[in-house]
Amino acid sequence: MELFLTNTCRYLVERRWYEQWKEYVVTGDQNSSSFPGQIDNTELFEELDSYHLKERLVENEDFVLIPAEAWRNLLAWYGMVDDQPALERKVVDLPSTVKIEVYPVEIFLCLHSNMENVVTAQFSHTIQKVMMKQFDVVEGAETRLWMKSSDTCCERLRNVNVNVLDSSLSSGMTVIMEMRNEDGTWPSSRPQIMNSVEEQESYRGQPGVCGLTNLGNTCFMNSALQCLSNTPPLTEYFLQSAYLEELNFTNPLGMKGEIAEAYADVIKQMWSGRHYSVVPRLFKTKVGHFASQFLGYQQHDSQELLSFLLDGLHEDLNRVKNKEYIELRDADGRPDQEVAEEAWHNHQRRNNSVIVDTFHGLFKSTLVCPECRKVSVTFDPFCYLSVPLPVSKDRVMEVFFVYLDPVAKPVQHRLVVPKAGKVFDLCSALSEMTNVSVNQMVVADVFNHRFYKIYHADESLSCILDRDDIFVYELSSGSVEEEEGDEVVLALYLRERSHYRDSGSGSSSCGTSLFGHPLLMAVPRVQCSRNALYHLFLQRLAWLASTCEYFILYYCVPFTAQPYVAIDWDPDMKKKCYNENEAEKYVKHQSMEVPHQQTTVQLQECIELFTTVEILEEENPWYCPICKKHQLATKKLDLWSLPEVLIIHLKRFSYTKYSREKLDIIVDFPLRHLDFSGCLLRKTGTNGEPPSRYDLIAVSNHYGGLRDGHYTSYARNKDNGQWYYFDDNKVTYAREEQIVTNAAYLLFYHRQDKIRQPTLPPPSDSSSSPTQPANVTSHKHDGMERAISCVNMETD
Repeated sequence: MELFLTNTCRYLVERRWYEQWKEYVVTGDQNSSSFPGQIDNTELFEELDSYHLKERLVENEDFVLIPAEAWRNLLAWYGMVDDQPALERKVVDLPSTVKIEVYPVEIFLCLHSNMENVVTAQFSHTIQKVMMKQFDVVEGAETRLWMKSSDTCCERLRNVNVNVLDSSLSSGMTVIMEMRNEDGTWPSSRPQIMNSVEEQESYRGQPGVCGLTNLGNTCFMNSALQCLSNTPPLTEYFLQSAYLEELNFTNPLGMKGEIAEAYADVIKQMWSGRHYSVVPRLFKTKVGHFASQFLGYQQHDSQELLSFLLDGLHEDLNRVKNKEYIELRDADGRPDQEVAEEAWHNHQRRNNSVIVDTFHGLFKSTLVCPECRKVSVTFDPFCYLSVPLPVSKDRVMEVFFVYLDPVAKPVQHRLVVPKAGKVFDLCSALSEMTNVSVNQMVVADVFNHRFYKIYHADESLSCILDRDDIFVYELSSGSVEEEEGDEVVLALYLRERSHYRDSGSGSSSCGTSLFGHPLLMAVPRVQCSRNALYHLFLQRLAWLASTCEYFILYYCVPFTAQPYVAIDWDPDMKKKCYNENEAEKYVKHQSMEVPHQQTTVQLQECIELFTTVEILEEENPWYCPICKKHQLATKKLDLWSLPEVLIIHLKRFSYTKYSREKLDIIVDFPLRHLDFSGCLLRKTGTNGEPPSRYDLIAVSNHYGGLRDGHYTSYARNKDNGQWYYFDDNKVTYAREEQIVTNAAYLLFYHRQDKIRQPTLPPPSDSSSSPTQPANVTSHKHDGMERAISCVNMETD
């Protein structure tokens, strides 16, 4: 694990360029086709005009981070494409960790006395020091800072000696510095601070129907909070302040009660009935303080936040002050009922909180050794069910096929291939559409006008990402299989000559830059003279270029292990002879027009998959006490007992070494009467066991894909029984038929015997006008000018 020193920096480099460079260094061939060219971070930018990074870039998948010295060397050796800016990122020292700030927070700075002079800044240092330096405020001057978001909410920044990340400032916010007057007063006169909330003095709304302000990519947090807020037993526990008697300040696994207190503050504001929307800034700060992965303002997973929060609340509210050591016992043939009661009793000896009371259930786990058939049975607690979705064994890939005919344009195809297939399977599927033999196809990943990788037929398709530009080239019959035959496969690159002049020394030098799409050709070895190659390649390019009459060299060309040919173009000749518009054209095959079929599965199918027997993976074997070695045992999970509130996590996100995908299939889940009696081992309804039927109370939704997305939630208000749709600070009425969608990600179910009937009638206009905003409406803003003009401040 690399250790980062504070006050140092790292530089972002596009991953594929970096991999190309590594391959080039390994080959040691200065004329190799793997020469990476100038550093090119184009793929990292949303827009080349502004050079803003794309959202949700992933380290080691989209970019790599390199030290400053390595960056300076690469820059000196290769230069930058189109004078792109260096992507320097600071190593930031935070209370619980050291973090590289890949997405620096950009905020606006101004003085209260001159709000027209607004300065944009990106920094990771202490806020007050930066502002005093920026506005030439003398050291020792008495100041105070205000945080201003794009709405009319304004808050006092109490701790001025923290950096941007730890203060939960988000991009687009304004920080206003106010200096005390000579007579001891402050310029801002009246106490009109809206302490983390948007409120109107006269507003009285339905408790719980309250939005949450997006602090900057915090919709994942807002979605999870809305679902928990509408979980009746937990919310009533906090509203009745029962947590105050159970705060555990000494638990080494807890957060000294700070997470529980911050969560309680948010819930009490949301259920006061006095706020359109709450700004959960303090809560966000506490979460980032104790879980560094949530620092900053990158998008995260609502399930990961929920998992951390439930665990944090449990440890902060654990009634067990001193956890005793408990030796776990295997079943050893004892009755399941006995072993399960023992496991639950042992669990409660160390874990006893409102979270356990509300959300914890019990699994039965059965392991069977494949060698000696030893059976191991244990009962383990759980806080939520993560159920798999039925995954298709096929994947859809889009490729470009380049015919041998030089006049034919490339054709884009959409193929259905096995997920666990080989490159040969891709060629077979393409062969059916093109009637070209598999033996005449070569598959290549084209990146930055060069071949990033040429694949062998037996390579796994899993190493090809959906975003890769895959080209399949038709070669002459038999040339693919002939390694030392009568033909050799050559790569053809197009390069434009460039002339550089050093402004310091005045000396000039020549260089080249690639353009267009590269080609692959099978060339007879007897035609490998330069003149023959020139005419062969010119014939191949005839559909987009005219003849050049200045080539006169004629002799044989020796080939390296990775042969390629580059045609260098003079800039003026390129303009005259090369048809760039024609070169970029391609044809869409009819397979591209086939609409995507939406798949629907039942929730019960997912639960059955969860309880299916599986074989342990090699990375996670089980130690058999009889064989005295690790074994790839079979494992089966069964549901033994279920909690009062059951959270079901639909595993929509699939991650492997080479691929990441989101499953957009619709899971049809019931809003009422979800019955587990058929899959619950401990039979219910007798001997006082609770029933097994549940009603839906909340859903966390995720719209979009892996790289971009948005979280919202549906929830049923416990007091009036009405369903609402929560989208950050906006709240609208919802109809039940709107709730089941392919965006559903987390499902919250409440056991029917514990559901309290609503004490209030549903809103009178909810059925007649389902899209009418409830408590919260979206606010339109007129930009920074309005944001600054609407500041209200207070005095101490």
